[in-house]
Amino acid sequence: MGSRAALRTKLQSPQATAAEAAGLRWLRVEGGPPVPFVHSADDGRLVIDEIPHGTPNLQAAVTFGRRLATLHLAGAPAFGAPPPGGPREATIGMASMVNEPASSWPEWFAAHRIKPYASRAGIDMSEICSRITSLAGPPEPPARLHGDLWSGNVLWGADGQVWLIDPAAHGGHRESDLAMLQLFGCPFLDHVLGAYQEIAPLADGWRSRVPLHQLFPLLVHAELFGGGYRSEAVAAARSVLQG
Repeated sequence: MGSRAALRTKLQSPQATAAEAAGLRWLRVEGGPPVPFVHSADDGRLVIDEIPHGTPNLQAAVTFGRRLATLHLAGAPAFGAPPPGGPREATIGMASMVNEPASSWPEWFAAHRIKPYASRAGIDMSEICSRITSLAGPPEPPARLHGDLWSGNVLWGADGQVWLIDPAAHGGHRESDLAMLQLFGCPFLDHVLGAYQEIAPLADGWRSRVPLHQLFPLLVHAELFGGGYRSEAVAAARSVLQG
């Protein structure tokens, strides 16, 4: 008789619980990175599998890159679309996040991922927003994003797999997930990105667009914590505009 998996209970707002549970269910795709199973999600109480921690390694990184590409290719109904059953008014960390479906990524990204956070952080991003179409690169279909893919939400499991936890899932541009992964560091990152491109090659010029996609997490941090994150957001915007 096998042992039962340990469970993790998270207490948070009902809104955050609904968004996270819907996101975890949506991110569970065949061939994608593993995610914790949702056992229950009621009134701010989320019960999921507890994933034992392991050690980063090269093979797991390569497998993760390929599986992340598969997840992104699973797609979404629209840019900004919430996961099925997920709320429009969601969260990313401790910040609010609106999931509002749109047909065009550049305009949606400016309206819902730059302007609100820049305004609350007191940073002028008007030039970025006015030039967003020319800065965005070739059009792509909506990808199925984790949405908060910093290194703390990439869990190297004891089972030798890389798990995704704590999503802010929505339909978006796949370069956004990859840019956040680069922003806060990831073990074996070059191998992750190389394996990703074996499955889903990135459009030409993607490296030059990294600062554009990093604006959203930087602005979220600038709103929440100010200080150095505000300076980083300004520096990233300057880099975007200078090409």
